[in-house]
Amino acid sequence: MTADAGPLSGIVVLDLTRILAGPFCTQVLGDLGADVIKIERPGGGDDTRRFGPPFLKDAEGKDTKESAYFMGANRNKRSVALDISKPEGQVVVRRLAEKADVLAENFKRGNLGRYGLGYDDLKEANPGLVYCSVTGFGQTGPYADRPGYDPLIQAMGGIMSVTGEPDGEPMKAGVPIADIMAGMYACTAICAALRSREVDGKGQYIDIGMLDTQAAWLSIQAMNYLIGGTNPPRLGNGHPNIVPYQVFETADGHIMLTIGNDAQFARFCDFAGVPALAADAAFATNAARVGHRDALIEAMKPVLKAQPSSYWLENLERLTIGCGPINTVEQVFADPHVQARGMVVEMPHDAIGGATVPLVASPLRFSETPVTYRHTPPVLGVHTEDVLRGVLGMEDGEIESLRRAGAI
Repeated sequence: MTADAGPLSGIVVLDLTRILAGPFCTQVLGDLGADVIKIERPGGGDDTRRFGPPFLKDAEGKDTKESAYFMGANRNKRSVALDISKPEGQVVVRRLAEKADVLAENFKRGNLGRYGLGYDDLKEANPGLVYCSVTGFGQTGPYADRPGYDPLIQAMGGIMSVTGEPDGEPMKAGVPIADIMAGMYACTAICAALRSREVDGKGQYIDIGMLDTQAAWLSIQAMNYLIGGTNPPRLGNGHPNIVPYQVFETADGHIMLTIGNDAQFARFCDFAGVPALAADAAFATNAARVGHRDALIEAMKPVLKAQPSSYWLENLERLTIGCGPINTVEQVFADPHVQARGMVVEMPHDAIGGATVPLVASPLRFSETPVTYRHTPPVLGVHTEDVLRGVLGMEDGEIESLRRAGAI
C-alpha cells in the first residue's frame, strides 16, 4: 500500500444513502481511501442538495445547485445518476453490488427488497458483501417501520431530556448529532466487518438503528440512570458528575471552566483568593461538591465575574487548570491551533469552473496511510458514464439503452 493510498484503498463502496447519517458514514470511508460510488435519483439527487441556503456561489455571485449541507457529507464520492425504480436501473445496481465490497443504504425497512436489492437478494452473487442498513429504528422491534429523523431520535433517545437549562424546555443539540453518531457507528461496524472478512472470507449484514445508537451514546447519563436509578436532570452547562465543570460569566464575557480533580480545585481557590472554599468540608472533594453544587456555584459566580476572560484564560492555563473561550464557528476556524492542524481543505469544484471551495477536513491522522482528498462533493451524475464504463465495462450502445429507458 502506498503512503497516499489510504487504509481502505481498493475497497469499493456502493452508496445508496442520502440525507446525513448514511452519507456521513460513507464520506469517512471515502476519506480513508475507499472508492465510494454514490447512487442518486436522476434530476434530483440526494435531498440535501436542496437543503439551503447557503448554496455554493459561482464567480458572478449567483447560487449554484450545490448546497453547503450536501457538501458537508459527500466528499470523496463519485456520483452516478441512476433510477433504481426502473428494472434497468436495478440490473445496474446488482451488477455493481457483485463487484462491491460494501453496500450502504438508509432506505426504510424492506424498501430495497421490493426492488430485488436487499441483502438476501445480493449475498448469493457476492458472498463477501458487507451490507449495512442505517434506519431510524433498526430492522426489528415495534417501531421498525417508522421513518427516523434526527430531532425525533434526539427527542425519543433521551438526549433532549438532559440538555438545556433546568427551568427551560428540553433542548436538542445545535448540530444533527443523532445522525452523525449513527453514521460513525455504521462506519466502525463496516470496518470491523471488513476485517472479519479478511479472516473468514464471509460478508455479513449490519443493522444500525439510530435510536439504538442514540441510547448507546447517552454514555455516562445512561449509566447514571442505570446505576443510580433516577432520571438525570437538566443541568444547563453543568456536568452531572464533576463540579465545577461549566460556563461562568466573567467581567466581559464567558469562559468554560473544567476543574477535573480536588488538587485543581485547591489551586484554583488559592489563585482566585478564596482558599476557604477548598478547605470547606462541603467542597473539599468532588463528591462533596456534586452534593453541594448550587451553593458552590453561587459562591464562585462573583469571583469569576470580577475579572475579564483574558485574566482567567491566561492564568489558569499557566496553572494547568482546564479553561477555554466559548468560540463562535467563525472563531473556531480562525483559531491558530485549528489552522495549524489543517482543519480546512480547499478542493476544486466543477460547479464553479474548477475554482476551489473550503471544506471541513478529516480529523483522522495516520502516520503511514494518510487521509486523501480525491473527489470534491460531486455534481449530480457527473461520474455516471465513467463508472458504467470503468467498473462495469459497458459500451456506448448499452449506456444509450439505459438512457432511452430513463434509467440514467
